[in-house]
Amino acid sequence: MRDLEQIRKEIAACDEEMLMQLEHRMHCINEIITYKRIHGISILQPKQEEKQKNRLRMLANGNMYEDELLKIFDSITEMSKRVQAKALIHGNIALIGFMGSGKSSVCAVLKDMLAMDSVECDDEIVARAGMSINDIFDKYGEEHFRDLESEVLASYVSCQQTVISCGGGAVLRQKNIDTLKTHSRIILLTASPQTILDRIGDSDDRPKLRGKKNVKAIAEMMAEREKLYQDAADVVVDTDGKTVLQICEEIITLPIAFHGR
Repeated sequence: MRDLEQIRKEIAACDEEMLMQLEHRMHCINEIITYKRIHGISILQPKQEEKQKNRLRMLANGNMYEDELLKIFDSITEMSKRVQAKALIHGNIALIGFMGSGKSSVCAVLKDMLAMDSVECDDEIVARAGMSINDIFDKYGEEHFRDLESEVLASYVSCQQTVISCGGGAVLRQKNIDTLKTHSRIILLTASPQTILDRIGDSDDRPKLRGKKNVKAIAEMMAEREKLYQDAADVVVDTDGKTVLQICEEIITLPIAFHGR
């Protein structure tokens, strides 16, 4: 049997070697980002990620520590995504836009592809109030809902590398925009009234559209908020006719200056 201290020294040597190799791996990740930018290659490539996972599964197949090793590499992959996010995005991303513009879908994909944190403002409001948005409107009125919305948005001031999906009416109060601008790049997602109608379908969780689910009513409400959206946005991304992945790719490759804290 080997001496205990000798075994510990070998473990320490392994840790040192892994640390250097992981640092080298992170440098390679940054090189890939630079290369993709220079040559106009898509940043988000889920097929490549799956290819890498399959390769690792093959290499680990039959190893006595197969499950543990693959879980370690899952963590390495997540941290590599965070390195990408830091290289691509300074500060947070705040998504604004009319209901049905794709904020939640885009938020979920950015979170997954870049291992960023994410928050859904409406979900947080529901959690804090202990009731649905429809019930908040019915019981306390829209003004109370907007108060809750402002409180939730203000609570995100300490967020870092986070995608914030804002409610459709977040722009109705200037203080919400002022708060977001201190720590986030504000991305306005747009879509045509017909696209909005198609996306929301039979959903009944949008109190402002109850009894008004038609293109005309949606267009009128969008027109009322249009200037507020445009004034708040650092950049506008049209979502009509695009996949969620295409929208995300456009967002992370936009040269948007961030002047927050």
